[in-house]
Amino acid sequence: MNPEKDFAPLTPNIVRALNDKLYEKRKVAALEIEKLVREFVAQNNTVQIKHVIQTLSQEFALSQHPHSRKGGLIGLAACSIALGKDIVTESNKFDLVGFIPLLRERIYSNNQYARQFIISWILVLESVPDINLLDYLPEILDGLFQILGDNGKEIRKMCEVVLGEFLKEIKKNPSSVKFAEMANILVIHCQTTDDLIQLTAMCWMREFIQLAGRVMLPYSSGILTAVLPCLAYDDRKKSIKEVANVCNQSLMKLVTPEDDEPDEPKPVVQKQAEPNPDDSSAKQEGAASGGPDGSCDSSFSSGISVFPPASTERAPVTLHLDGIVQVLSCHLSNMAIGMMTRIAVLKWLYHLYIKTPRKMFRHTDSLFPTLLQTLSDESDEVILKDLEVLAEIASSPAGQMDDPGPLDGPDLRVSHSELQVPTPGRAGLLKTPGTKGLECSPSTPTMNSYFYKFMINLLKRFSSERKLLEVRGGFIIRGLGAHETTHKAACFWQLCLLLNAENIFHSMADILLREEDLKFASTMVHTLNTILLTSTELFQLRNQLKDLKTPESQNLFCCLYRSWCHNPVTTVSLCFLTQNYRHAYDLIQKFGDLEVTVDFLTEVDKLVQLIECPIFTYLRLQLLDVKNNPYLIKALYGLLMLLPQSSAFQLLSHRLQCVPNPELLQTGDGVKAAPKSQKADSPSIDYAELLQHFERVQKKHLEVRHQRSGRGDHLDRRVVL
Repeated sequence: MNPEKDFAPLTPNIVRALNDKLYEKRKVAALEIEKLVREFVAQNNTVQIKHVIQTLSQEFALSQHPHSRKGGLIGLAACSIALGKDIVTESNKFDLVGFIPLLRERIYSNNQYARQFIISWILVLESVPDINLLDYLPEILDGLFQILGDNGKEIRKMCEVVLGEFLKEIKKNPSSVKFAEMANILVIHCQTTDDLIQLTAMCWMREFIQLAGRVMLPYSSGILTAVLPCLAYDDRKKSIKEVANVCNQSLMKLVTPEDDEPDEPKPVVQKQAEPNPDDSSAKQEGAASGGPDGSCDSSFSSGISVFPPASTERAPVTLHLDGIVQVLSCHLSNMAIGMMTRIAVLKWLYHLYIKTPRKMFRHTDSLFPTLLQTLSDESDEVILKDLEVLAEIASSPAGQMDDPGPLDGPDLRVSHSELQVPTPGRAGLLKTPGTKGLECSPSTPTMNSYFYKFMINLLKRFSSERKLLEVRGGFIIRGLGAHETTHKAACFWQLCLLLNAENIFHSMADILLREEDLKFASTMVHTLNTILLTSTELFQLRNQLKDLKTPESQNLFCCLYRSWCHNPVTTVSLCFLTQNYRHAYDLIQKFGDLEVTVDFLTEVDKLVQLIECPIFTYLRLQLLDVKNNPYLIKALYGLLMLLPQSSAFQLLSHRLQCVPNPELLQTGDGVKAAPKSQKADSPSIDYAELLQHFERVQKKHLEVRHQRSGRGDHLDRRVVL
């Protein structure tokens, strides 16, 4: 460059600074150029303005010297800042179509002045009434979000303004917006670690879902990948969390029962919406830095295909669940994911099973192990939501199939014989022919094949995770059979409709009847019995068993009895509950042939305590009718004789001392017929066979205990403490 050449109106000092290798000096020159051009604008001196631009373009920007080129670019940027909406608005020959590719290319520049120059151009173009920049927004939106993360506060603010103006235009004219072409761009930036970018992208996503409606459904898996982790944010990112929650709820509402139809494109009319007066929230900035605390593989977002440019007025949309289920399963199985995210995932699964059951059951076998594993979660809220999903799977008509196939995972596979429904021939419980089998009573809803899968695998998990049984077993089973809200956690009353308590106890009792781990079977029976006798949610089930008036209730009693035999004391308590006092007495007589251990006596102690509870009020009142309840009194005395001289012994002894003398109860009319409270043994139940079954089961328990202890005692030897 010739130093003696005249570059007027640029001064020699400006020229030297533009050619300097130091950025700071070129920046000073740019500020001088901006000041100079502003003066020319004020004077309306267009000749000098054009001369400055021509000089910077030809002599500097196109120079072979790198420092001169940099000086020319920063000088032109200064000119554009000084001139504002005048460059474009004063020209009738501006080629927008040819300009956009150049803008798209340069928008990714990391230079602050170049970014400022680009933002200025976009602001000018956006303000011109005759230019519709929304048509080209998909080409520059990603670059704008990149600029929003600039270190310069002024540039970030300018970019916020540009994005805010675009969003206003989108809300005014949603029918002309290419939502599909920008969906993935938002998905990517909703996952960034920059709070401002993430909040802004999430606000855009919220508006896109609400404005475009079902057009966004093909991008659901990517949207969920971005949104779900944000639901677990703490108060430091409250704004992002709140907007993410709206996105999640709005997206969920787009799924309808019609999506369960065969996979055929569904015409959708794009939704029109009025501007949201609360849209200023999109400009809020998060208070803390950092990104999602856990997310699935990023391939979920990048692997989604983008629609080609097309009209969205009648866009064909089909809901494909593969990607959605994959994302949900990934988040649910990731133990690092926050509680609120896991709850949201389970809500999504439940919603999909309700709205699209046929499509969802294609994924049930792959989801089942993860849902079972979630029962070990530390949060009661997560467990309840998990139970709600499992209950819907187990009761949905869409799950009815002849052979649902084995579960995924080697530890969860069950043989076909294990899944067979019990039949009357196998049970052999009732004398009367033609009674219904044990699969379920006519009074209860029919469960599908997954119900038995659920029960079998739930018991397997209890067996392999004894801590889960001890800590959460009662809570889980109560949640499944709940008829009302529990105090421990908000148990959904709908679960009683989905998984009837009778079905749960029926199936578990049948499965435990075939359990090879006898110690686990005894523990599980004790847990089920405690729940049956103490849970307020099971009041109706207890009433059903109390009288055994119907073949269904008798079937249920027999089914429970055969499994309850794994635990002698629980068997007696079941007889007390069903008012089978004579059989209870017969059982207690057999206790003399059992191995009496400390655990055995502890359970007898607990049964005595239970007899004093409100649940057995009717039993205590029946002690007044001595003549008609002799076996009740003899059974209680039998328990008394089993106990050592303990507090439970004193409690039961005092109770029996209150039993009146039958001679004092005689009336003038003499002894009359038995009162209505008296219940004779049901003639349809083979109590002799039940007693033999009890002896066989207890003999097996004795064999196992001897094998574990390594003792060589004879099986009929009695050990008394």
